[in-house]
Amino acid sequence: MSPEKKVSAEKDAHRDVHSLTRGELTELLASLGQPAFRAKQVEEWVWSKNARSFDEMTNLPKALREELASRLSMGAAVEVARQASEDGSRKYLLRLSDGVTVECVGMPSRNKLSVCASTQAGCAMGCAFCATGAAGLTRSLTAAEIYEQVMHVRDDFGERVTSVVLMGQGEPFMNYDATLAALRRLNSPDGAGIGARHLTVSTCGVIPQIMRFANEPEQFTLAVSLHSAVQRTRNALMPGVKKYSLVNLYNVMGEYVSKTGRRPTYEYALIGGVNDTDSELQALCDFCEGTLAHVNLIQLNEVEGSKFQPSTPARAEDFVRRLASVGVEATVRNSRGADIDAACGQLRQRVERRSR
Repeated sequence: MSPEKKVSAEKDAHRDVHSLTRGELTELLASLGQPAFRAKQVEEWVWSKNARSFDEMTNLPKALREELASRLSMGAAVEVARQASEDGSRKYLLRLSDGVTVECVGMPSRNKLSVCASTQAGCAMGCAFCATGAAGLTRSLTAAEIYEQVMHVRDDFGERVTSVVLMGQGEPFMNYDATLAALRRLNSPDGAGIGARHLTVSTCGVIPQIMRFANEPEQFTLAVSLHSAVQRTRNALMPGVKKYSLVNLYNVMGEYVSKTGRRPTYEYALIGGVNDTDSELQALCDFCEGTLAHVNLIQLNEVEGSKFQPSTPARAEDFVRRLASVGVEATVRNSRGADIDAACGQLRQRVERRSR
């Protein structure tokens, strides 16, 4: 190897191939004397086939595979633990290249496969009823690390993923650029090829980023964790978004609907004696009446050490009926994977749990 090529190789060494743009990859391959079409071949292996090593790229010359392996890493996540639920859901604990772990969930249903993926390892929002925020934020994930969770689930089930919800660990809008890049790769025909309306981002209500999201050209779906339409209650339950008042959230969601024409979802975890009272229900009706919105009611899932208890199924149906009376569609979410701590609000980063 010439001195110039040696310096270039040392510069590229250990850089994750997922982090390269098409231009950077094309430039690298050109420096190795390769034709331009090699970049598309490599990207197909990386993004569509989820290759875990350069050796798998069998339509590339062996010498090129060896050269790429000497210069780049694959950055593949390693499965540390997997748990299977009685309902068919599977939860995965993945270790990333720097040792940080993150959880994701695969949920099969009627020939469809949904994935709940994380955008951060841990979370800084500190929602009182959520296990993820208990240990705080470790770090934000890269777009490739978000994307790879989906592909890991796809490969484990051996089925095409039909929808993705970014409702796992973390606040997606506190990792906005990586979240959008992951969504675009998931949407791309050169990636996972999932329709934009089947890709959903869930936010605690980070107002500046909601408007930024409204101006994106793709028709991605938005869900907002509301959990109370009473400011005092919401502040107690969701301290990370205290500075974003309900009045301002209401106004920005109106702007979002006007701008996009898309119906957002409000997520509402019913907590016994906290946000399921008559006054809380009236406030929720007032907040949603006359707006284009869907309310997704969630039976609070058990979180170890939590002081909160779920509301009753009968109370959930009261909410559905009352919201319907003011013209607001509401449904009670069928929680998946609660028996393996894979349901909403239960994801952590613990290695010690095993399949039950």
